[in-house]
Amino acid sequence: MSPCAAPVVCIGGLNIDRKLRLLAEALPASSNPCEAHETPGGVVRNVAENLARLGLPVALVAAVGDDAGGRLLLAQAAEVGIDTRAVIQRRRHASDSYTAVLAPDGSLALGLAAMPLVDGLGPPALAASRALRAGAALVVADGNLPAAAWPLLLAEARDGGVPLVGVAVSEAKMARLPESLAGLHLLMLNAGELGTVAAEPAAAFAALHARGVARVLVSRGAQGLLLSEAGWAPRHWPAPAVDIVDVTGAGDALAAGVCAALLRDGGDFDAAARLGLDLAALTLQTEASVHPELTPRFLEER
Repeated sequence: MSPCAAPVVCIGGLNIDRKLRLLAEALPASSNPCEAHETPGGVVRNVAENLARLGLPVALVAAVGDDAGGRLLLAQAAEVGIDTRAVIQRRRHASDSYTAVLAPDGSLALGLAAMPLVDGLGPPALAASRALRAGAALVVADGNLPAAAWPLLLAEARDGGVPLVGVAVSEAKMARLPESLAGLHLLMLNAGELGTVAAEPAAAFAALHARGVARVLVSRGAQGLLLSEAGWAPRHWPAPAVDIVDVTGAGDALAAGVCAALLRDGGDFDAAARLGLDLAALTLQTEASVHPELTPRFLEER
C-alpha cells in the first residue's frame, strides 16, 4: 500500500457521543453529580476524522437518522474533510448514540450503546457502496457492524485485493465476527476483547490465526502494544507515558495512526505501531474524542 488518491473507506459506527464525567466516586442507586459533554462519535467515524485531519482521503459508509443529531453528524464530517456521500439517511429514525460514564480520573466506568442503525448495515445496505470499496486503498471496518456484513467484506478483500482492517469495539460485540476470518489483513483489539477468544494471549493469537487473521494487534493500555503474526513470536512496543485527561477515542486514534502508517508502507508494522501509539498518546491528553488540533504536520514530523 502506497500513498495515492484512493481513499480509505471506513465502515461502521456513526453516532452521537455523550460523555458524563463523575465529579466523585459513584454512589449506586443514587443521583451522582457529573459534567456532560456531547460530540460526534462512533469508532470508525473517529478513525475517519483522525485520518481526514491528517490530510488523507477518507470516505465513510454508515447510517444516520433524519433528526438533528444526524444533520449534525453529517455537517461535522464534511467540515473536517470526510466524504459522506455513502452515508445512508434513515427516515423517521433517531441517530445512534453512545453514552460513556467516566470516573473522576477519566477512565471508563460504564458504556451504553444505543445503535440500531449500524445494525442495519448488512449486505443489502452495503451494496450501494461496493464500487467505493473496490477502489479504496484500504478498507477499515469496526465491530459495530452486524454479523451478516463480515462475510461480504471478507470475500471482497480476498477477491479484490484491497486490504481489510478490522477494529474491535467491545467484548460483547466480538461474537459478531464469523468463525472464518480469511481475508482479514489486520485485527486490532484490546486485551479484554482478546480475552473473549481465549483466556491466555498465546492461545487467543493461535485461535485467531487459525481462523484466517493474518495479524493481530493488541492494545494493553499503559503497557503498550503486542503484534502477533502467524509463525512469529509476538512483538511488543511500550506506550508513551502521558497525563491522561480522557480515555475516550484513544483506541480509535491508535487505529487511525496504524492505518495511516500502513498506507505509506504496508509491511512496516514497526512504524505503524509507533505512529499509532503517538496518536493515541496525543488523544489521551484532550477531552475530545479526536484531538481538535491534529493536522497533516503530525505525519510530516514522523
